[in-house]
Amino acid sequence: MGETVLALRDITRSYVSGDETLHVLRGVNLELRAGETVALVAPSGTGKSTLLHIAGLLDHPDGGVIEIAGRDAGRFPDKDQTAIRCSEIGFVYQFHHLLAEFTARENVALPQMIAGTKPAAARRRAEELLGLFGLGHRLNHLPGKLSGGEQQRVAIARALANAPSVLLADEPTGNLDVGTADIVFEELLRVVRSAGVGALIATHNEELAARMDRVVTLRDGMLVEG
Repeated sequence: MGETVLALRDITRSYVSGDETLHVLRGVNLELRAGETVALVAPSGTGKSTLLHIAGLLDHPDGGVIEIAGRDAGRFPDKDQTAIRCSEIGFVYQFHHLLAEFTARENVALPQMIAGTKPAAARRRAEELLGLFGLGHRLNHLPGKLSGGEQQRVAIARALANAPSVLLADEPTGNLDVGTADIVFEELLRVVRSAGVGALIATHNEELAARMDRVVTLRDGMLVEG
């Protein structure tokens, strides 16, 4: 494995509900290396999404350190965190969230242009990524004309468009049938590993989790191996 691309150190997060305080994360520690795939497996409601949001700088922990690409990103102002999310982090969710009025190629090119890439280069990169996912013949199709598996492939390609060092995925195949999920997941692992991206992937599917380099579980607000 390569260098550490994401490090979480003693992350805590609590929520207050009425007179009660719910301690979701109680000192989470994790290191993710370039090219490594880590499965995050835990029952619903245990804090998987909270952990992913904190790792992706979408939520602020109560305490702890978030290092991304060697930088203490959790201490940066919001503007700088936004820039890090754009350049260093890719997100994939259970639902694809594609822009319905844009083609597959445009959906993958847009985040690049937002980051400052020129349109022609962004389109070339989009075509390259979509080709890796077997969608070279679907570049000009709107999301509504794509199958569920194709839509999620486009969403994964979009997450990788700006060549992030970290990919965070929350049940990325949870909305697909078993056969399609298996194919899409294998493609995800293949492309992520070949690109040297560190991937933290939340999943309920233990068979899919077993294909990754290692498995971590949230237990009583802390991460444990296996």
